[in-house]
Amino acid sequence: MTANEAATPGFCRDCLHQATGRRRCSACGSPRLIYHAELHQLTLAHIDCDAFYASVEKRDNPDLADKPVIIGGGKRGVVSTACYIARIHGVRSAMPMFKALEACPQAVVIKPDMEKYVRVGRQVRTLMQELTPLVQPLSIDEAFLELKGTERLHHDPPARTLAKFARRVEQEIGITVSVGLSYCKFLAKVASDLQKPRGFSVIGAAEALDFLREKPVTLIWGVGKAFAATLERDGIRTIGQLQTMEETELMKRYGTLGQRLYRLSRGQDERSVEINGEAKSVSSETTFNDDLCDYDDLVAHLRRLSEQVADRLRKADIAGQTVVLKLKTADFKTRTRNRRLDSPTRLADRIFRTGMQLLDRETDGTKFRLIGIGVTDLSDRDRADPPDLVDAQATRRAAAEAAINALRDKFGKATVETGYTFGKGRRER
Repeated sequence: MTANEAATPGFCRDCLHQATGRRRCSACGSPRLIYHAELHQLTLAHIDCDAFYASVEKRDNPDLADKPVIIGGGKRGVVSTACYIARIHGVRSAMPMFKALEACPQAVVIKPDMEKYVRVGRQVRTLMQELTPLVQPLSIDEAFLELKGTERLHHDPPARTLAKFARRVEQEIGITVSVGLSYCKFLAKVASDLQKPRGFSVIGAAEALDFLREKPVTLIWGVGKAFAATLERDGIRTIGQLQTMEETELMKRYGTLGQRLYRLSRGQDERSVEINGEAKSVSSETTFNDDLCDYDDLVAHLRRLSEQVADRLRKADIAGQTVVLKLKTADFKTRTRNRRLDSPTRLADRIFRTGMQLLDRETDGTKFRLIGIGVTDLSDRDRADPPDLVDAQATRRAAAEAAINALRDKFGKATVETGYTFGKGRRER
């Protein structure tokens, strides 16, 4: 061991004892040591719960601990997430369920319980906010955190504070997280994926160029399959190739995406952690066991999904002003239609009736395998659903919905059902 290696900052992730260049902790014997030259200088982190939905289910049912678990719905559905045992067999998120079961026929399949996952996600979020007020959620199970200036509060540098946090989540909530620590958002998110599950990876400024050089271009945010194919046709496969190109050349070829390629390929990302970086939409969707083309059959699903969206808006104390209908045809082609309302809403009735109008134009005999409804342009509830001075019935329906919600909150969701839920829809023209 060289003098430089021995002097590299490090600590044990299990007992937090200072590491001194050994492969195992001198205090507890754990091999989970982390060393890095910039360990105590970096402050921007990305935290991601490990196989979140599956981890929650395994926590709640210990019999599942050593079994492959897939969270998803029905033979026609897709995989929401899969535990790491299932992933070893080739199961991946967004994979059609029938393919997942072909890859791992012994898997235990569990229908998603979003209410439970949201509840656990909020518990994790609360612990994050105890570390720093600068928390930017990306979804219910991941977020960026900026811990600059928190040393006095926690009496530790950010790296050790994050290790304590990961250990606390495991002990108090019963799931695990992976941590990525860096100097910018792009590399913090990349780092959090490096050693899952229970990972803690660091990417410093000094190593950024070398680290990125051999990585595929798809590592860069915004480079999906289509854009990757474009780059492939131009002979660009690795980030290192982008590092040799001028910004003007990349922008000439690819416009504003070229500028992103130039900067991120060099580890340049000036985006800060924004505390108002909440989700930009709320939606719900379902995949049918058999393709549907009848308007009334689709309306029954649309009503149920609209109620789910409204329930989530109500619980989050927010509203949305643009309603978005999503349909996927039998040959997997996606259609999205949207309509902006005069005012924000969190009423199932307004979401549903707008969705019906959008759906009416699409039911021309086409068979659909999926329908979804959601809202965007989110805001707080203050301006939501003012009294309708033109349509008195709308005001009455809003009052009825409030009464139904009160009954469901007290006695359960199945207490009251609407006629639409049972397929008693009527095409409105």
